[in-house]
Amino acid sequence: MVTIKDISKKCGVSPATVSKALNGYDDISEETIRLVRQTASELNYTPNAAARLLKTSISHNIGVLFVDDTMSGLTHEYFSYILNSVKEEAEINGYDITFISQKLGKRKMSFLQHCLYRNCDGVVIASVNFDSKAVHELINSDVPVVTIDYAFDNVSSVLSDNVEGAYELTSYLLNKGHRKIGYIFGEQTSVTNKRLVGFNKAMKEHGVSVPPEYLVQGRYHDADVVREATAKLMDLPDPPTAIMFPDDISFLGGQAELTRRGLRIPEDISVCGYDGINLSGLLQPPLTTWHQDADRIGKESVRKLIETIEHRSTCAAEQIMVSGQLVSGSSVREWDGEM
Repeated sequence: MVTIKDISKKCGVSPATVSKALNGYDDISEETIRLVRQTASELNYTPNAAARLLKTSISHNIGVLFVDDTMSGLTHEYFSYILNSVKEEAEINGYDITFISQKLGKRKMSFLQHCLYRNCDGVVIASVNFDSKAVHELINSDVPVVTIDYAFDNVSSVLSDNVEGAYELTSYLLNKGHRKIGYIFGEQTSVTNKRLVGFNKAMKEHGVSVPPEYLVQGRYHDADVVREATAKLMDLPDPPTAIMFPDDISFLGGQAELTRRGLRIPEDISVCGYDGINLSGLLQPPLTTWHQDADRIGKESVRKLIETIEHRSTCAAEQIMVSGQLVSGSSVREWDGEM
C-alpha cells in the first residue's frame, strides 16, 4: 500500500507537506500542490480512512435517512433524483453515503445509534415520519442534520416551495377560466398543508369560494386511493371542471377513473399533477404539472450539511427554499362553460 512517506520521498518534500497538499491547505506553493497530487495519482494513492478519522475527527461519511411509507421507494422518480443528487454531491466533496435505518442485521437500534455505529459525520433526512421519537432523538443530538421538505428550528432544511407550486397551478387553472376546481390532496403532512395554503390563496385572490366537497384527501403516489377520490368528486351533483391531483403517479388512478366514465382529457375535464417527473410528458395528452427541482434540492442539502460538519462554530441553521417550474402540458383547456 502506498503511503504519504512514499509520496514525500518521490517528490523530495516532507510528509507534512504532502499531507497539506492532499488536504487542501494553502500555505504551500501551487507548484508543490500540483506535484504532490500528480505523484499521488500516479502511485494510485488511497487515503486511509481510519487514519484520517483519527487526525481530523471527520469520517467523511454522510448518513441518508429515507423511509417511504408508500413503498414506492427508490422507484419514485422525484426521490430517486434527490438521492442520486445527494450521492453525486457527496462524492464530489470527498464523502461517502450510508443509508441509516433502525436495524443492523437482526438487531434493532435507533436512527441515532445506527448513525453513531457507522461513524456518520452528519445525516440528510430525505423522507421519514418527522413526528416519530426516533427522528426527534436524532434531531436533538449533537449529530449535524439537514432535513428535506420539513423544517425544525434547530437544524437546517432544504424546502421545495410547495406554497408557490400549488399557487401557480391553481392560478393557471383560474386564468384558463375554471372556477369549479376540485383538489385531491395527499395525507396530512407539512407538504400537504403548504400546498393547501397555496391553493386557497390563489382561489381567494380570484374571489372564488371553495365548496368543502371539492377538497378530498387522497394519498401521495397511491393510484388506487386517488381513483376512489376522483370517483367521489365526479359523483357530486355539480362536479368540478378541473381536478388537481397530489402528484403525477397518483394521477394515473384518476385518469383510469375518468376514462372508465367516458370522459376525455381535456375536452370534458381538465387535470394537473405535481412533481414534473418524466412520465408526465409521455402521457397522452402530456400532463400539466409542477416540476420540483429535485437535483438542486439534493445538492443544496449536502452542501449545507458539509458546511455544518466542517464549520460548526460559524454555521447557523437556515431554511433554503428551492423554486420549481410550471409545465403547461396539454391537459388543461380554456373553460367557456361549454363541453
